[in-house]
Amino acid sequence: MDTDKLVETAKAMVAPGKGILAADESSGTIKKRFDTIDVESTEENRRAYRELLFTTAGIEEHISAVILFDETIRQSSADGTPFPKLLADRGIIPGIKVDTGAKPLALAEKGETVTEGLDGLRDRLAEYVELGARFAKWRATYTITDTLPSQYAIDVNAHALARYAALCQEAGLVPIVEPEVLMDGTHTIDRSDEVTEAVHQAVYDELYRQRVFLEGTLLKPNMVLPGYECPEQVSDKEIAERTVANLLRSVPAAVPGIVFLSGGQSDEQATSRLNEMNKMGPHPWELSFSYGRALQAPSLKAWKGEASNVGAAQAAFAHRAKCNGAARYGKYTPEMEQAA
Repeated sequence: MDTDKLVETAKAMVAPGKGILAADESSGTIKKRFDTIDVESTEENRRAYRELLFTTAGIEEHISAVILFDETIRQSSADGTPFPKLLADRGIIPGIKVDTGAKPLALAEKGETVTEGLDGLRDRLAEYVELGARFAKWRATYTITDTLPSQYAIDVNAHALARYAALCQEAGLVPIVEPEVLMDGTHTIDRSDEVTEAVHQAVYDELYRQRVFLEGTLLKPNMVLPGYECPEQVSDKEIAERTVANLLRSVPAAVPGIVFLSGGQSDEQATSRLNEMNKMGPHPWELSFSYGRALQAPSLKAWKGEASNVGAAQAAFAHRAKCNGAARYGKYTPEMEQAA
């Protein structure tokens, strides 16, 4: 294991002012996104849409890395340049989603899942390295209620995340470890805080047991916030304060960076909350973003599958990237949205 290379890549992925574009939607997810704009989810449409994002002028100033899906890492731009090379030539690090999705957890309560994909992972990682990947991502999900997640679900997902991370580092890839406490439900911010901390502690216990080199990893967590249907919603500032306090208790300082997922937050909420956290710094780790929908939604809506709309779609994507880049410094303001 080349620890120096892992550290170099991990730090580059959370470089100041930059974050990660999650463009790793599965075939099912991207179809749902395309359905909202009445565009058929064909391989060519998916390729054209990803090319639109990857060729947007100036995004390398705010986007350090891109998470790709298995189909996407094998695709090329219209001029024949493989997407991993196109990104790398712009100074953007290509990576790959390697889990095969969350499945019902055997002998557990309804709603509990475990993420699969460990079978054959060593060989798949070797192939992805040949295709140009320099990091990988694995997502575990946890349903939250008054009684869930169970310790059983917390433990089995922590074990799988650590197995994946160890295999990644063996292959020379930086693992993004993504334990997502889902935001669906009526739970309070206190319950979110409690569950998120328990999940993180289990994950880091398991990473330590399985000899994962923390300095060559990144964490992709949820923010600590109330469930979508909770009647007691709170300010962005309180979400930022609770999230940072939680991370200080549960994430080792050896981890170079934390790249938040956006979940079901609006574009502006995801940016504003990250901004509030960075205003509280400095922190032991870089606090960055790994957003999918919160970076892409405006560009998808502007594109509508039409080649004539590519310019408008790229402008919308560049704006969201710029806003989140500013949030990395705690310098984002609502006026940036009005100006756009």
